[in-house]
Amino acid sequence: METLSLPTLPLFFSFFITIYLFGYFKIFKAWTGICRPEASSCLISLAHGTPAFLLSTLSLHHHPTTTFASPNTHFQNTILNYSIAYFITDTLHYLLFIPTDVLFIIHHVATLYVLATCRFLVGHGAIAILSLLALAEVTSACQNAWSLSKLARTAVSPPCSAAAGGGAVYELLSPVFYGFYSVVRGVFGPIFVYRIWVFLGSGGGEGVIPKWVWVSWMVVIVSAIWLSMLWVLNLWIEYFRGRRKKEQMKMKES
Repeated sequence: METLSLPTLPLFFSFFITIYLFGYFKIFKAWTGICRPEASSCLISLAHGTPAFLLSTLSLHHHPTTTFASPNTHFQNTILNYSIAYFITDTLHYLLFIPTDVLFIIHHVATLYVLATCRFLVGHGAIAILSLLALAEVTSACQNAWSLSKLARTAVSPPCSAAAGGGAVYELLSPVFYGFYSVVRGVFGPIFVYRIWVFLGSGGGEGVIPKWVWVSWMVVIVSAIWLSMLWVLNLWIEYFRGRRKKEQMKMKES
């Protein structure tokens, strides 16, 4: 287990704050209302998601023979620091601009708990956590492109070609993103969680990862998967409801 006095965490935090402010004051300065900070949040999510997926995958390939309870390597701790810095930044965004979104704030705080206990408390289990992080962030680019296109439909006042273009991209991306997200979170996510649960539940982490720690990890992760599946299910319902309305309108016009 290492101490908290590592330079990469404040460095990464400064990195995400800088990107957020750049998005807020430069890239999205013409966007109105809550869309402006929301788009800035998407920007830092883009800066985190795909790099975190690639770095986590690289880390897993570099240590193929380790177990879910192996000691964290320096590289793995650096990736955890990167993700911790992102979630701190995005949590601050929600506390400042959308404090009523309690569920999302709880999600971020719970994720920070898992990352921080793996990184600073037990110093083991990064293979398990980074495996799940890679799965969670593999959809990041698609999700943020979808989110930005959704915001762009109403973000610019008065309406302009950017809003129209955002609507077209949103319509195109929606079924692609929903399908991709459903497969990753609904199929591969539970498979990996089950493997980790079986390993740790059979005593694989005994002596290095206390039972209360890995059980709390499982509670947070399983809850996150269930909530994400409910979220995407609701998106699918809205999508097919919207398609049905459009078909009905076409039938009336014809």
